[in-house]
Amino acid sequence: MFNKILIANRGEIACRVMETAQKMGVSCVAVYSDADASAKHVQMADEAVHIGGAAPAESYLKGDVIIQAALETGAQAIHPGYGFLSENPDFVDAVEAAGLSFIGPSADAIRKMGLKDAAKVLMEQAGVPVVPGYHGDNQDPEHLAGAADTIGYPVLIKAVAGGGGKGMRLVERPEDFTAALDSARGEAKTAFGNDAVLVEKFVAKPRHIEVQVFGDGTHAVHLFERDCSLQRRHQKVIEEAPAPGMTGEMRESMGQAGVRAAEAIGYKGAGTVEFIVDASDGLRPDRFWFMEMNTRLQVEHPVTEAITGVDLVEWQLRVAAGERLPKQQEDLSIQGHAFEARLYAEDVPKGFLPATGTLTHLDFPVDCRADSGVRAGDTISPWYDPMIAKVVVHGPTRSVALETLHRVLQKTEVAGTVTNLAFLGALTRHAGFASGDVDTGLIGRDLEALVQELEPSVVASVAAAMTALNLVDVAPETGFSLWAPLHRAVQLSAGGEILDLVVQVDGSDRQFWQIGEDRVLAERTSGRWALNGAPMPEVSVSGSTLTVFADYGRSFDLIDPLDRDASATGDTNVIEAPMPGLVKAVFATAGQAVQEGDRLAILEAMKMEHSLLAARDGVVAEVLVEDGAQVEAGAALVRLEEE
Repeated sequence: MFNKILIANRGEIACRVMETAQKMGVSCVAVYSDADASAKHVQMADEAVHIGGAAPAESYLKGDVIIQAALETGAQAIHPGYGFLSENPDFVDAVEAAGLSFIGPSADAIRKMGLKDAAKVLMEQAGVPVVPGYHGDNQDPEHLAGAADTIGYPVLIKAVAGGGGKGMRLVERPEDFTAALDSARGEAKTAFGNDAVLVEKFVAKPRHIEVQVFGDGTHAVHLFERDCSLQRRHQKVIEEAPAPGMTGEMRESMGQAGVRAAEAIGYKGAGTVEFIVDASDGLRPDRFWFMEMNTRLQVEHPVTEAITGVDLVEWQLRVAAGERLPKQQEDLSIQGHAFEARLYAEDVPKGFLPATGTLTHLDFPVDCRADSGVRAGDTISPWYDPMIAKVVVHGPTRSVALETLHRVLQKTEVAGTVTNLAFLGALTRHAGFASGDVDTGLIGRDLEALVQELEPSVVASVAAAMTALNLVDVAPETGFSLWAPLHRAVQLSAGGEILDLVVQVDGSDRQFWQIGEDRVLAERTSGRWALNGAPMPEVSVSGSTLTVFADYGRSFDLIDPLDRDASATGDTNVIEAPMPGLVKAVFATAGQAVQEGDRLAILEAMKMEHSLLAARDGVVAEVLVEDGAQVEAGAALVRLEEE
């Protein structure tokens, strides 16, 4: 076994790898960028090395600098985590050329699975079922259109070097094929530098089911399946294991297909074989097809660990150090059911816009596993993925595990940034998801209901107001004046709405609150406040912002009546950056006439591109930024002429 390894990553996966490695007595070296100098993974490590600027291209993607750090600290191996350099075969070659071990598959295996078209040919040869389609080299538009006719509409055009839904187009009619092909190629060229595409049969009710495999370079086993069908724009939201509705026959077929895929390329380490499944007629062993193989540990690996009792990172270290597979197929079994929910800093009502902010409070219930790379006091950086944590639960059955997830999400406490917590909670109460009737289109079909923003409850509003007026820890003499009980008023804002609350304090243990037409009785018994008979939720305070941990967390701002700007309104003349980021492209020019909704610029932030649109019809007065500029949140980018 290694004595010391370097983790070439950051955030929750770096912390996750360290937890297991350090339990095994292996010292861990962290690497960090300017933005991560005080990050959790740096504090957890036995030693840490600074490798460059905040941008990934200046730090976590600099393979030569990372390898040098490993050599200088005496690390014997490098664990890549996922993302960044984890599936870069040139990095693997460089690691091994430096005399270090790469904790993962060979460069050859990564290359074989790196391009979707070549990988599918290889899988066909290995006896793994693939989606009917064209994966050849002939990229002539007429030839591709002919292939689509042969496959039968609807079809999917997909970039061969794609990922995350980029370079992908659904075509339902032959007359739409050419335009969709041009669009897919243009996006693929921009995103990947490669405009080659493949054409596949579109599956009507698709489920995304993947098989966890593990190999030692010669032999492989599978650790059963995960269902990742709950997706939004091809990004996974909640994953689970095992897949609901899975039959023993289909599990055996999919598992063996995953093993054949791994053994066909001499796979070593943890990997995932992803399949698209046609669930229009239930789960059948003749209705699943290979999509791609992820030659690394997956984000959702904890659900597999929960149902198998296997520590996949421990297996990674042991196999990379030359040991044999810790278990054979017959030694592996499924116990219970597990879910993983991805908790992000993102503004759901604004279209899931990634958010930044400093976490003023972060706490998870004891009955879950929370893999997180941040703590209270940490800042969600605009440079990286805005994940706060992966919330994982396990139960003896699917229904019990789902109910546990619902309860855990309700009890999860986050303050300092907006999150998708309420969205995740709504999914746990979705009837189709609860019954196991899932497919990749579920969220899209019911998105409006799932993201519906509810008004803050009266109880949450009163809890915030009590805290704002320092009426929670009340001294016995509080509330008495010479002639009558004390009356006080307070104004709060929530979601752009102004809330007026009035309280009559009747001694230290009783308060009468009025908010609109609603009345709330606050009473304290045995040191605990109750609001209309229900326990008062906890409240976190940061400056003038109060976060009430009810309804998945509701934020209120205390309004200072002496510091209100009555004239403050949204300025539709100026298009601003919603967050710090890189201006990828500017489409506006001075004097140009634009209409509401026209795309004026693209901002790249948090690994995503965000289109900035005109808020109204008008004429561009001036463009205040150029391509390649790094801007702060709120920076003016384009100004329209006054109406």
